Amino acid sequence: MAASKARYEAFLINNVSTISTLESSLRSITWFLPGRFKDAELASEALTTLLNVMSMYHDTLLARIVKGHASYRPLIPSSFHARFTRAWSDKDAVYKLAARALEVIRFTELVLEMILRRKVSEKNRWRSVILLEAIKASLRMLLLNITRQPLISPPIPEREFDPTTLPPSSNASSPTLAPSSPQLSPPVTPDHLRNNLVPLPPHPLLSSAQSDTSPEDFLLPKSLTTSSVKPSLSLVRSLSGPRDWLAETIYVLRPLVYASLLVADRKSPERSNRALMVALLMEFFSRNLRRSPPPSAALERSEYARRDKDMLWYLLRGSIWETYTRPKLESLVTRTSHAPLLGLFGSFVKDWIPLIDDYYYYTAP
Repeated sequence: MAASKARYEAFLINNVSTISTLESSLRSITWFLPGRFKDAELASEALTTLLNVMSMYHDTLLARIVKGHASYRPLIPSSFHARFTRAWSDKDAVYKLAARALEVIRFTELVLEMILRRKVSEKNRWRSVILLEAIKASLRMLLLNITRQPLISPPIPEREFDPTTLPPSSNASSPTLAPSSPQLSPPVTPDHLRNNLVPLPPHPLLSSAQSDTSPEDFLLPKSLTTSSVKPSLSLVRSLSGPRDWLAETIYVLRPLVYASLLVADRKSPERSNRALMVALLMEFFSRNLRRSPPPSAALERSEYARRDKDMLWYLLRGSIWETYTRPKLESLVTRTSHAPLLGLFGSFVKDWIPLIDDYYYYTAP
């Protein structure tokens, strides 16, 4: 098993550029598969799930290689999100396990729902959805209890560098591989460091001509902020009181409550908007309870901004989708059906509308 893993890691390192290009191409294809043949949405989502899980493993492996070899480390500092999530992953093994489990569930939940819809009854499918939401809520509460800080999404560091910058055949192999033979030729000087005897034009700030850019405006974006020098674990302030804890707890439990109310409303002969209204109230209640981060708390502010943008997904849920958004999209499809280029976009939207109707996890909170 260890030998197979070592061979795969060596293959990944030596072909990282090709694999990255292949991943990107396959992701683009998955957007156009639904509606093309029977069970095309299942094939598309299965491929997307496989790509996401493999990419997470590749990111973990490449990050370990970059960490072990200073020559691969990027010149640009890591993002605040990567610093924070990597620091917690390195500090606490339970956080690392729970965060990865949460991401794996997020990658696989839709394809699991598609399989269950074809294999089991509707009642059992919704029971499985509630079970998944309960597991996700438990993992998020575990992360919240470990960090005692607002949850950051995603809870694991994302890829920060282009894999194509790694050399196609590097002697810096995986830690599980034996080192190869030493390099015979000296390293090649990068193009931007070579002295080609061509003088560079003077910078506008150094030229005699009057520049529109003041030295302050030029230097300010390049200066360090307070977040740049903070310890990674201090990039997000700890929850300081019952109000902060209540806001995060409501936000964590919101998807579970929404799914549970959807299942309960399906048993009623009359259509109800209770699930949608309760979820929206929980969203606004959590938003009003949460603290206002200072301008220096860049990571926390970006997380809250992401949560606010995610509220647009309610346009694709419940009665808002059925009475407003879907009729608008269907009207758009009808109007653009005979247009040369817009017709392609209309056909694409038409293939996705039934999927939003049939599957919970396409638009789940």
